[in-house]
Amino acid sequence: MQLKNDFNTVRKRSMHICAPLKTEDYVVQPVVDVSPPKWHLGHTTWFFETFLLKPHFPGYKEFDPNYNFVFNSYYETVGARVIRTDRGNLSRPAVEDVMRYREHVDKAMQAFLDTELSDEIRSLIVLGLNHEEQHQELLYTDIKYILGHNPLMPAYSDTAVTSITTPVTEQPFLQMPAGLYEIGYKGDGFCFDNELGRHTVYLQDYQISTQLVTNAEYLEFMEAGGYSDFRHWHAEGWDWVKREQVKAPLYWHFVDGKWMQYTWQGQQPVADDDPLCHISYYEATAYASWKGLRLPTEFEWEAAAPQLSWGQRWEWTESAYLPYPGFTKAPGAIGEYNGKFMVSQMVLRGGSEVTPPNHSRLTYRNFFHPSLRWQFTGIRLAK
Repeated sequence: MQLKNDFNTVRKRSMHICAPLKTEDYVVQPVVDVSPPKWHLGHTTWFFETFLLKPHFPGYKEFDPNYNFVFNSYYETVGARVIRTDRGNLSRPAVEDVMRYREHVDKAMQAFLDTELSDEIRSLIVLGLNHEEQHQELLYTDIKYILGHNPLMPAYSDTAVTSITTPVTEQPFLQMPAGLYEIGYKGDGFCFDNELGRHTVYLQDYQISTQLVTNAEYLEFMEAGGYSDFRHWHAEGWDWVKREQVKAPLYWHFVDGKWMQYTWQGQQPVADDDPLCHISYYEATAYASWKGLRLPTEFEWEAAAPQLSWGQRWEWTESAYLPYPGFTKAPGAIGEYNGKFMVSQMVLRGGSEVTPPNHSRLTYRNFFHPSLRWQFTGIRLAK
């Protein structure tokens, strides 16, 4: 019964996220990294149909055989798929068709969840729910990019999606002693495979900031010429700044002598005390260099996190996305979930204001390419 309740809660939340959208908003793909909202709704439905209903629920009738090609994301094992850059060309299936697809699969899942399920099947359903929660965060970030790059900069909502509270502490840095620390997931609950392989690491003594960098603090870096001084940047980052002509965080615009930023309520003045958001790894390391500090490694972050307030921003770390000791890929398509992406990406820790409730945890490893910044990313410093 609990699994069925969890399924219904997660599925309804995806629709709640999309509720403020107009039909036209569902089909836009401004850049390769941003998928149309209707594609997210279809893809998360495809996961349950492909990995659960079709192989494990006798008598299930596939909604449309073409949808495997349309909504497969990157699973080579499952077959051919629409190229990622072409998702915005999918005027068909229509939004109403995708909604009927969700209804069809949800109805079948209700009956399937009432049957006797093995532990293996139950675990696969839980993976599907966590997969959809990941796409719920992507829905928020992609919707913001779509609306934030509309020339009219329309508001997503009249009210904030979530409230931001910045804890105040008199201790700017937390002192962590040198020693051995256990890293990785431990327990009987759900985690992704990239969190497994709990192991011991030795850390030198270090200090880690108790606060995230704020907009006002980052503005000091900008006003000091941070985007025009190569000394603070990795060579690849400096090439990126020049090639893309980057001068500020994503969604910041200099209008009539002051900095504005696109928010859920449309364009608003930059809020000085809010945690900085939508910056790349390149920008994070450049800012840290300018301050004479650095980013924490993901191990330093995890060791200190129980004593920190986290969850407002995905925090860039100084760690490349690599497998833990003993990492193995699951057989079949599910084994493609994380392992094949462990190259050329950096780890982020924490969570963000649009991460689904109870989705993240201390051992959660997010990962993105260094140049990307459409996620709710921020900076925590270390020394």
